[in-house]
Amino acid sequence: MLTFKTPEGQPFRILIDCGIHVSITGGPALVGDIVTNLKMETGGIIDILVVTHEHWDHVSGFLTANDLFKTFTIGEVWMAWTENPADAEAVELDKFKGQALAALQGAGQQLEGMQGLNPYMERVRDGLQAVLGFQFGAAGQRVRSARDAAAKLCAKAPRYFEPGGPPTSIPQLPGLQIYVLGPPRDKAALRLEEQAGAMFPLASGGPFTRALASGLESNKTSDPGFIDELSPFEHSIGTPLSVALSGEADDSAVEYVRKHYSEPIAHIAPQESPDQSWRRIDADWMGIAADLAMQLDRGVNNTSLVLAFEFIDSGRVFLFPGDAQIGNWLSWKDLKWQVGQGTVTSADLLARTVYLKVAHHGSQNATPQKQGFDLLTSGDLSAFIPTNKADAVKVHWGEMPYDGILTALETKTKGRVIRADDPWLAEKNGKPAFASPSGSVQAVRSAPRDPARGPGGLWVEVDLA
Repeated sequence: MLTFKTPEGQPFRILIDCGIHVSITGGPALVGDIVTNLKMETGGIIDILVVTHEHWDHVSGFLTANDLFKTFTIGEVWMAWTENPADAEAVELDKFKGQALAALQGAGQQLEGMQGLNPYMERVRDGLQAVLGFQFGAAGQRVRSARDAAAKLCAKAPRYFEPGGPPTSIPQLPGLQIYVLGPPRDKAALRLEEQAGAMFPLASGGPFTRALASGLESNKTSDPGFIDELSPFEHSIGTPLSVALSGEADDSAVEYVRKHYSEPIAHIAPQESPDQSWRRIDADWMGIAADLAMQLDRGVNNTSLVLAFEFIDSGRVFLFPGDAQIGNWLSWKDLKWQVGQGTVTSADLLARTVYLKVAHHGSQNATPQKQGFDLLTSGDLSAFIPTNKADAVKVHWGEMPYDGILTALETKTKGRVIRADDPWLAEKNGKPAFASPSGSVQAVRSAPRDPARGPGGLWVEVDLA
């Protein structure tokens, strides 16, 4: 949450996202405690609620703590153009997300029920569960429900933003203007298209999505009249695997499949063994789900609403990129704004950034070097990384935060980096390694540690200038 002062000395509060990943034990209860604390600190008044993008760890709180949020007074809700139901391109994007998600959910459920998967397919299964964790709650709630719950917290319709317009002004904060850097309109920048010939067209969900969905349907159906439109063979040739395994057909090929391919896959049998079940490849085709999952995850992250808050008198900038990944960042380079008699570019804003909320939990595939880190040249730069490495390891996210990014940040900021899992947050009266005031950081405070809740408190508060 950002708290500014109006000219009259009154607080003006902007809350950006509220959520936690589904894998975190006790996550909804923790979010409930945080929202309760927000209510106490704000008196239940949030002037602007910003929803950056449609991932569970960014919006789940608006659903799981909905009863609490309904007691707040929220002045406006801001979202990206990608969430606008009246925008044709956003609707097209929603079709892609919906079809891809349905296919991935089906693949995930089928892989969960299979025994003896090879190591690669085990990694695909685990990766699917990690990606689906951004789309569903523990009780099966859809991320769309959480996003819509956020939109309904204000009586007024949400405001939808996209790059290219003039900076946004807030009447109560005449010394501040806000630049919208993302998400882009370009599909290639959203990374829903990787290269020619390997695209995921939005309207149809893409060939991989259709193939995955069709394969899942043909595998589970026992309807002899089912027609797989993507089969390379004539409809009259072959027997569906589900029919072969059920024993409902008389074809001699069915008995052969059952005898040689449907036994439990406990190990790779010797070549002469009558049990040839190790030859089965009926799960391998679902390996394409890994590619589709990465495309969906990257695509949704690249729909993040990216906001740069500029203080007009000093020119200093606070940058909040959500989970923007490379495609979103690279789209900024051509952005320009006519302000007064001059021109402001994205490179100008990055050079004047003194506070950075690090994108996508500090992952390797966010914050590019040349179009990102190299342009962050302010000597007063400080950064915050909302991440927990232990949780990232638990759900197979890989190296998050990425060591290369951490090293670069430590150098750029002269050590003024705060992580959500910093050890000092678990200490009584803990303090960060850097002194304050230093750079843009004037003071740092953290919530008292509650042993019943585990390491760390509910909040970290940073005074910035």
